[in-house]
Order: sequence, then structure tokens, then C-alpha cells
Amino acid sequence: MTEPASTGSVRHANKRGAARLAAVQALYQMDVAGSGVFEITAEYETFRLGKEVDGALYREADAQWFRAILTGVVENQKTIDPVIRQALTEDWPLSRLDSTLRAILRAGVYELMKREDVPVAVIVSEYVDIAKAFYEEDEPKLVNAVLDRVSRRVRGEGRGKDAS
Repeated sequence: MTEPASTGSVRHANKRGAARLAAVQALYQMDVAGSGVFEITAEYETFRLGKEVDGALYREADAQWFRAILTGVVENQKTIDPVIRQALTEDWPLSRLDSTLRAILRAGVYELMKREDVPVAVIVSEYVDIAKAFYEEDEPKLVNAVLDRVSRRVRGEGRGKDAS
């Protein structure tokens, strides 16, 4: 058995990417288990970020970025959810989405709305990649479409046909 190389076709998450994935997982856990933000933040920072859990190694993550996304989504959820609802089609209300998809969209929309220092293309790409880690069907396309619509609305820009 060989160790994964840093080069090749596998693209490893950077510390912010790992923080985004952990934030999505934490948001999912909060949604499903009804846990509070402080409890989840402490659990992830103590036991998960950069640690081995049940034989799986969690990537080292930017803990500050993780906390910012998690607390940002919680503090701004009353603003974020209507923005997501507006970007969804009539036949796909927010309540119809599963908890993982809601967590991905909430984190992505939070960054689009509040982290203007991060380029739209980076945010959209990172959250589409996270969706691909959980889904094989149309969900990554939905994440791409919703985040693109939101970026056009809140930042006046989106990937659209200008994507490289």
C-alpha cells in the first residue's frame, strides 16, 4: 500500500477547504441532533479537526475559518434562508432539501454574502466539490446553480459563461 502523493489526479483540500467541509458537517449535525453552536464548535476543535476519528483522519483545518462559517451561518440564518429560497425553483422549497444540502447551501451563501474577500469562483467551486463528496446525482449541479444565482444577486457577479 502506498501513501497518497501530493501530486497527481487527487486534489487535496487546503486548510480553508477542510474548514468548509467540517463546517458543513457541523451544520448538518446541529440540524439533525439539535446541538448548539458552542457545543459543536468545541467538539470539532477538540476531537475532529486534524484528528483521527474511528480510523478516519480528518484533515487539518483552519479552525478560525471553521468557527467563522459556523457562527456566521447561525447568526445570519434568518437572512440566509430567504436568499436560498429565492434562488430555488418553485418546486424545490428549502424544506424539501435534505439536511446535508441545506448545510452546504447555507455555508456557501453565508460566504457569498459576508466574505467579500473571497472570490465568487472559489466559494462556488469549493461548495460544489463538497456536494460532490456527498452526492453523485444532480445535487452538485443544484449547489452550483443556487450559488451562482445568489452571487449574481448579492455581488453582481457569477461564473456563468465567463467561467474558465
